[in-house]
Amino acid sequence: MFNSQKLDDNLTSTTKHQVNIYSYPRFDDPLYHIIHTPPLQTCLQEIAKLDEITNGIQKPDKTNQDHQFSSTSLQLLKNYSQGIKRLSLERIIKPSIDDIEAPSAEELSTERIVRIAGERFIQCITTTVDVVSMLNNPFHLSLSNLSDDDAKKVELAELLLFSAEKVGNQHYERARILLNQCDLFSSSDGTSVERVVHYFCNALRDRIDRETGKCFTNRLPLFNIEEAIMAPTSNNLAIYQEVPFSKVAHFGGIQAIVENVRDSKRIHVIDLGIRIGVQWTGLMQSLASEFDSDLELLKITAVGTTWKQLIEETGERLKSFAHSINLPFSFNIVMVSDMLNLKEDQFEIDSDETVVVYCEYILRSLIPLPDRLDSMMKVIRILNPSIMVVVEPEYNSNSPCFLNRFVEALFYFSAYFDCLESCMGDDPNRTIIESLHFGEGIRNIVATEGEERKIRNAKLDVWRAFFGRFGMMETQLSTSSLCQAKLIAKKFACGNACTLDLDGKSLLIGWKGTAMHSLSAWKFM
Repeated sequence: MFNSQKLDDNLTSTTKHQVNIYSYPRFDDPLYHIIHTPPLQTCLQEIAKLDEITNGIQKPDKTNQDHQFSSTSLQLLKNYSQGIKRLSLERIIKPSIDDIEAPSAEELSTERIVRIAGERFIQCITTTVDVVSMLNNPFHLSLSNLSDDDAKKVELAELLLFSAEKVGNQHYERARILLNQCDLFSSSDGTSVERVVHYFCNALRDRIDRETGKCFTNRLPLFNIEEAIMAPTSNNLAIYQEVPFSKVAHFGGIQAIVENVRDSKRIHVIDLGIRIGVQWTGLMQSLASEFDSDLELLKITAVGTTWKQLIEETGERLKSFAHSINLPFSFNIVMVSDMLNLKEDQFEIDSDETVVVYCEYILRSLIPLPDRLDSMMKVIRILNPSIMVVVEPEYNSNSPCFLNRFVEALFYFSAYFDCLESCMGDDPNRTIIESLHFGEGIRNIVATEGEERKIRNAKLDVWRAFFGRFGMMETQLSTSSLCQAKLIAKKFACGNACTLDLDGKSLLIGWKGTAMHSLSAWKFM
């Protein structure tokens, strides 16, 4: 039975969010390649379904439209749903066609499922046709060409988008009803679609609780992701060995470093965010092969603000490995209580050393602390490294607009969960990674605001603008670096779905065409 009342008011235009924690350009959710699309048709099935779910719920007050799904968020969703990618990219590794657009008889990727759900959601949210008219003219994006399983997954992802829209509009009672429906068909141990919906549902519930002042006495504190990824646990090692992204970035970056230190006998690598340090064993092997017996010293200095014991343990492992291949090596630690206290004289750089700076996922952690990030960059400029290698996630979770962050995170983690399903299968470490690492990251991005929101990322174009302020120039990754990345990707069982794209002079490492991480190299002009 249809409710003659429309489910929601028509989409209204809202002012684009321009809040920016930085004075730096475009740290506030940039929109690239805005594509104008023709009007979309209405979607009878979703209106009917949601009318039934929300029957009896009071219609929201038309006078309060401040939190409607903004035109910026809607355009962002359109871009993702249409699979829009930068036109300037030069593809190095292409996934097989079956990995991107599986035939209707085969299972679609998680990211593709969410894209279809996004298209259908847009049709519903932008409709100006009332229910009576729709009964007589029920044009909508059909699911008839999909398998039953894929159709159910699309409907589940679409229901999640409607839930987020209700949360964004502060219609919390409606959101809870929709989230209850999501809970019926999602779980932490189901398909990748069910898993990603499960964690985003939890995050949306958390946001509702926070905004409505619900008691948090039984809630555990946010899991410390940065500390968890520093220890050589089974799940950290499993994701490194089975998922291609980190190893591809490491070997591509190591090759860039080796090419910049060939004329040096004493090399000093400054790692601003060392973890388990596994990438440096690859550098040691490359140097041992490249320099034979001419290398006098490889020095690695790790910078840390906490977890000194974990850094020391990393150093001991690296010393042991260097000793096993007869490589002259030293490991130093620079501990500072605050990155504002980081000074160039703490690194004890000798005049005959060639300095390299390595930044893997450290810059993103300082986005909420612009004065610390600025201070660290000034120190790096004084150190004047021969090269700075940067690895960062390629998605924007820094927008002040909740719905923008939600859309960005949903597509990014949908691709990641799809990757974990393909690469790790039933590995028990997969559940730990999804729950503790990704689940908590999703929760922080979606549920929190202000200083509590620690998980902030920016895309490569934003980092370009940022580095330009400090007189840094993007350096072309060599053919050898790209070949190393390509060879490593092909060694993985799921490597045929790992895509490598050139973006300017840098590399985007992706999954079935969705960019996941960037690898870039920089020098001071």
